Amino acid sequence: MVTFGFFNMYRLLLPALLGFILVSCGPSAYLPNKKYPKAQLQEDYVFMQKVLESKHPSLYWYTTKDSMDWYFNYYAGQIKDSMTDLDFAWNILSPLINKIHCGHTSVSMNKAYNKWVIGKRFATFPYYLKIWNDSMVTVRSLIKDSVLSKGTVVKSINGISQAELLNKIFDRLPIDGYANNINYIRVSANFPYYYRNLFTVTDTFSISYLDSNGKVHYTKAPAYKPVVDTTAKDSLKARKIIKPKSPKINRTKQRSKYRTFHIDTTKRFAVMEINSFTRGNMRRFFRRSFNSLQKEEIPNLILDIRNNGGGRVRLSILLAKYISRHPFRIADSVYSVSSGLKPYTKQFENKWLNNLQIKFITKKGADGNRHLKKYERKCYSANKKQKYNGKVYTLISGPTFSAATLFANLIKGQEGILLCGEETGGGWYGNSGIIIPYLKLKNTGCRISFPLFRVVQYCHEPRQGRGVQPDIYIGTDYPSLINEKDRKMEVVKRMIEEGDINNPKKISTN
Repeated sequence: MVTFGFFNMYRLLLPALLGFILVSCGPSAYLPNKKYPKAQLQEDYVFMQKVLESKHPSLYWYTTKDSMDWYFNYYAGQIKDSMTDLDFAWNILSPLINKIHCGHTSVSMNKAYNKWVIGKRFATFPYYLKIWNDSMVTVRSLIKDSVLSKGTVVKSINGISQAELLNKIFDRLPIDGYANNINYIRVSANFPYYYRNLFTVTDTFSISYLDSNGKVHYTKAPAYKPVVDTTAKDSLKARKIIKPKSPKINRTKQRSKYRTFHIDTTKRFAVMEINSFTRGNMRRFFRRSFNSLQKEEIPNLILDIRNNGGGRVRLSILLAKYISRHPFRIADSVYSVSSGLKPYTKQFENKWLNNLQIKFITKKGADGNRHLKKYERKCYSANKKQKYNGKVYTLISGPTFSAATLFANLIKGQEGILLCGEETGGGWYGNSGIIIPYLKLKNTGCRISFPLFRVVQYCHEPRQGRGVQPDIYIGTDYPSLINEKDRKMEVVKRMIEEGDINNPKKISTN
């Protein structure tokens, strides 16, 4: 979930003007090898702990206070010497934050690092790997003349097994509860990045792999080392001279990143892909799409929210109004444990605006917490004019998160609607979010995304730390992976041809 769109008053003229004037006297260029003294690292760590303990709405949701206290003490003890901000973020802050089991609480580098790293290319592990369950296979190589072809099963790297690799990486990534499905997809998207930040990048990698007969073999592969431009300044000038003009932004193509809709030529089904509940002029998109479904009398809708990381709750509610078979509610409870961020307001992004939002959109409950009554009490009705009554096959997966998980939960189990694919990354019982500013640490500048509200889903499952489960499980398929086919979409299309949505046990996903 993202912050609400009102109270966007931080773009005031005075701060902007002061920022412009002070550019020349700002901090010096970022130094990646700079080490911060132990005392400064400890100061940042202790400050972060205080803020988490007093302001985080779900610090002890999945980890008991005794256990969390132990983790706080353990990682504080790991600060034994000076460290770079990168090491501090990856090896101290991230594994600690992981123990909260909140997908919206995560660690980011400071803004200076984010600017410095743009365009940088580093020596790294030379393969992209697709990872799921107990399998790890190559999907792309960064080097020529590679021994490992696409689809090769990799068992270990430099003597470290797949299980050990993933345990170390996953231990530093945020998740809702224990829904690790999202992490397999994160790591598969950029394995070299995660490897580079957590393991030693050697000149040569020793890799064990399986041949076509399942026998283990060993090979060596050189690290991928981008060519370093020794005439960087001249090259930069040259690029500036020959740099072509940026093409005009095509709004239609830009919006297609967030949502698409098309009706199959057979008119037996339509596919609606929604990758965000934040951008894409969604209200107009929904209105036009469901009008087309109604006009063309399309009997089946494939709703793809596999890559929807969430966004505005009200847009997920709007979509549900077109699909839900009955009136619905969003949450049992939505509340902040504090009436504001004092005395830490200045260390948060948007500063006092966060306090204003909490004050004006919530009311104090009998439990002492600040409740967002709108989402706790209101019952939403379906869209009477454009309600879709056809069969709905909703594709979900690990990246289905936050507001998209709220949507998946409220339509699950309704007649004529099936969730297909894999467990969502967003928590089924609930999650934390609504307003999510960054908390900035004074010395290192590292930032912690900090949700201010706890959300417990309506008609939720017991708090077991799982994501919303699909009605029809469709997992990763090796042949489809190698042939770059969308197995989940293919299976659902076959289900439309052969299956009975009201009797999912009859539907074959083989």
